[in-house]
Amino acid sequence: MLFHKVLISLLCTVWFRAGHAVELDLNNLDSLRNATSLVAYGLMDYYNGLQYGQTIGMFSNPYYWWEAGGAWGTMIDYWYYMQNDTYNDIIMQALQYQTGVNNDYVPLNQSTTEGNDDQAFWGIAVMSAAERNFTNPPADRPQWLYLAQAVFNTMALRWDDQTCNGGLRWQIFVWNSGYDYKNSVSNGALFHIGARLARFTGNDSYVEWAEKVYDWMESVNLIEDDGKGAFVYDGVNIGDNCTKVTNLQWTYNHGLILSGCAYLYNYTGDAKWYNRTERFLEYAYVFFNRTVMFEAACQGVHTCTTDQRTFKAYFSRFLGMTAQLVPDTQHTIMTYMNASAYGAAQSCSGGYDGHTCGINWFYGGWDGYYGLGEQMCALEVMINTRALHVPGPYNSTNGGSSTGDGAAGTEQHPTNLSPLNITSGSRAGAGIITAIIGISIIACGLWLIV
Repeated sequence: MLFHKVLISLLCTVWFRAGHAVELDLNNLDSLRNATSLVAYGLMDYYNGLQYGQTIGMFSNPYYWWEAGGAWGTMIDYWYYMQNDTYNDIIMQALQYQTGVNNDYVPLNQSTTEGNDDQAFWGIAVMSAAERNFTNPPADRPQWLYLAQAVFNTMALRWDDQTCNGGLRWQIFVWNSGYDYKNSVSNGALFHIGARLARFTGNDSYVEWAEKVYDWMESVNLIEDDGKGAFVYDGVNIGDNCTKVTNLQWTYNHGLILSGCAYLYNYTGDAKWYNRTERFLEYAYVFFNRTVMFEAACQGVHTCTTDQRTFKAYFSRFLGMTAQLVPDTQHTIMTYMNASAYGAAQSCSGGYDGHTCGINWFYGGWDGYYGLGEQMCALEVMINTRALHVPGPYNSTNGGSSTGDGAAGTEQHPTNLSPLNITSGSRAGAGIITAIIGISIIACGLWLIV
């Protein structure tokens, strides 16, 4: 009996690893649509927001709230590039349900744990909805542009000049681990959303904000530009006045800054943003193995976390945007994108469905990894091979129909921006409560010993 079980297990492993990859011919739109429909279906397998007792907009454990925002951005891209509206009603419902009482993507169910980067990825999703002309919400609901502006405004009002001469902290709330860390994804997302809002609205105050964020990141060496190319590093800690850089490089950080520069060049025509776009693209080679995308900081040593396994999705999305906005980047980007898409397709040959995607796109088949992140990454890189075949991001002058408000998100909370008002008194109170709890725990321990 044991022999039979082992034999069956081995046969299943061989079957999954030698399974038929998603068939993909990038010269055939029907082939691409068929392939991506399978991968999108696999992605939505992880969505349980329509099930009894589950939360609309959220994916199954262990996927966090921010990853849901990222996934809905992927599904908007899928609709737009593949002209497939199968999931549009679900996307609309999810993006509207999670806005929070102040329509700024700080919902009460996340208000004690949410970070600046978490909020930003929902803002990026609705910014895409505005730029892609995704179906507008009913008139009595917040519009896509309004929501993106609310996210930007609430993040900008958290800009911290009290430490390190500026920058956004990773966390919004003082009690969360990482509150003392100023990271590139939070600051890069503020830069990125600002650049996109500038182009969409024609309001140069967003350009000023984007420049402010970029300059600060460069001042603390989160951005390193040697004149030939440019890198983005992970973050700095306020404990040493932001002087020691955590020099990990992630695809999504690189993509946020790269595409933000592309938006600013496309809008302003300023040569400095063109040159920066080119230099970030030049050093993007660190994320490609024989022109196939990989997460350099973790993939080779098999340490990618659940979060990190989504990063290539955003990088693919941002590369596609860059190619649309800066024509001189198109050859390099599409060379990377096409090779990566074929690699991703052959990785999507696992699981019981035969089209579960893996993390390693130059493995030669399914590598045994699976999850929401793997499906998102494969889907984004495949659909973005169509970036040059569809209109680029719309704005308010060339067809973008979403409406907003420059003061969005600040109406009810002009000085703080979240349901939990963290004043200096609140911080002191939190410290006192923490001390009391600590003393109580010690006292209880001593009592038990006695």
